Amino acid sequence: MKSSIKQNDRSPANQSIQHQRLTPSSKEDLTGGGVIKRFLQNPLKRLFTYSETWFNLAFGTAMNPFYYLGSLAFFFLWVVLFSGIYAYIFFDTGIQATYQSIEYITHEQWYLGGVMRSLHRYASDAAIIVVVVHILREFALDRFRGFRWFSWFTGMAPLWLMVMLGITGYWLVWDQIAQYVAQSSARLLDVLPYLGGGMARNFLGENINDRFFTLMTLLHMVGGPMVLIFSLWIHVKRISNVSAMGPTGLAISSFLALLLLALIKPAVSHEPAELLRIPTALDIDWFYLNVFPLLQYWSAEAVWGLILGVTLLLSFLPWLPWRRTPHAATVQLDHCNGCGQCLDDCPYDAVSIQARSDGARWINEAVVNPDLCAACGICVGSCPSSNPFRRVDEQLTTGIDIPASPVYAMYVAVNSALAALNGSTKILVYGCQHGVDASVIDRPGVASVIFPCTGMLPSGFVDYALKKGADGVMISGCRSSDCHYRFGNQWVKERLQRKRTPSLRKKIDRQRIESCWLADIDGGKLVSAVDLFYQKIAIEKNEDSTGDK
Repeated sequence: MKSSIKQNDRSPANQSIQHQRLTPSSKEDLTGGGVIKRFLQNPLKRLFTYSETWFNLAFGTAMNPFYYLGSLAFFFLWVVLFSGIYAYIFFDTGIQATYQSIEYITHEQWYLGGVMRSLHRYASDAAIIVVVVHILREFALDRFRGFRWFSWFTGMAPLWLMVMLGITGYWLVWDQIAQYVAQSSARLLDVLPYLGGGMARNFLGENINDRFFTLMTLLHMVGGPMVLIFSLWIHVKRISNVSAMGPTGLAISSFLALLLLALIKPAVSHEPAELLRIPTALDIDWFYLNVFPLLQYWSAEAVWGLILGVTLLLSFLPWLPWRRTPHAATVQLDHCNGCGQCLDDCPYDAVSIQARSDGARWINEAVVNPDLCAACGICVGSCPSSNPFRRVDEQLTTGIDIPASPVYAMYVAVNSALAALNGSTKILVYGCQHGVDASVIDRPGVASVIFPCTGMLPSGFVDYALKKGADGVMISGCRSSDCHYRFGNQWVKERLQRKRTPSLRKKIDRQRIESCWLADIDGGKLVSAVDLFYQKIAIEKNEDSTGDK
């Protein structure tokens, strides 16, 4: 396969050899384009990227909540679960008993029960907030199409289950807001076929009995959560190493923020529900009850049309337009020893290990599920056979490879970039097409090779570059903790730190290796980082040459 080379407008004369880009063919272009990308995705992406810059300054990349929105949603749901279990201990079903039991834990047991109720309320709101922001961010960063369609599509069910559980939770308080929610919900349900159209009449008089609250309790505390857990399991089924909490420090600080809010502004009930009286002043929870006020101005059918329209649009967004994914990774059994490192490193659970099928001396072999493969190349970087010093026949071949960007094309691109280096100090930059574009660097003595993901970089190619003429190697990729393919930059860092195999050799001078993890808007920062690294290497070379004399 050939490696395509991107031209740089600033230096067209030497760009063809200075910056090498390993990319899929034009028929499998990964860019979205079109009206959606121009008017929706790009503005949202800029908003998120600049916001995350400030959050990185405030919290650091390891604690930036934008990078752990999915994990935070899981964490807040854990808080909802445990606080709900405590509240359930003191909860009693019945028209009068329901309201009184909630009032008891809120006021008589404010120091614990009241705090638990407030945590239950605010963690529920926080879960909805981070889920909505998570959806918007994945959309803005174009991380919802192609091989990611399954996670996006199956994410709609947990979202609406959370909303329904929140609504039924308000019913159980049985205050005036619960009465408003029950009557509004009944209006919506009455227009659905096969429900009889008489549900709303139950809330116009004293037609509600204790059995109703028993049913709602089972729905809210047993049936609903079980279905939600199952839907969340389906949602994350195609990704590996899922964190149910995120970083410990972020989880603790998030919990303390909820606790502080619960102490400063405890969640309290409205006046008890009275079915013969219409509530007038209500404090609406807009995170869960946002569609109900529309019933004052729209028909129930129109509100359902809005709900179903938004749901269908979000569900089928990955196909508007469809994003083509390059051909999946392929296993070369002649060079695969079944070590399983590709299985450990794959971010989308596309690799499995099975018994050897070719009768070789190795016990196992890697197998790739093409429907799950992102073609990110991380598995190539994790394969011990992806070593440039290892030559087999005429081409460098590895145990697992990406057809669109094979390791031999990488080998050729690196050699071409090294040949383009000139001057007394030579720096080779390994970049990522989803992070800052390394081709913005335009100075003699600096060349780059741009990968589909930095995680595709085998540690042996760092050693190879230093041995073949580079004085220093700069490795760049997506911002830390925010790899486009989840773990690419993290695995590279661990390989360089000898915490992950295949790791960098001990004898390598680590002072000649630098890393810089940036977003695509940080071109200026990359240029500055390369300049500083260039000057550092130049000074060290000058000192070494002076010392030799």
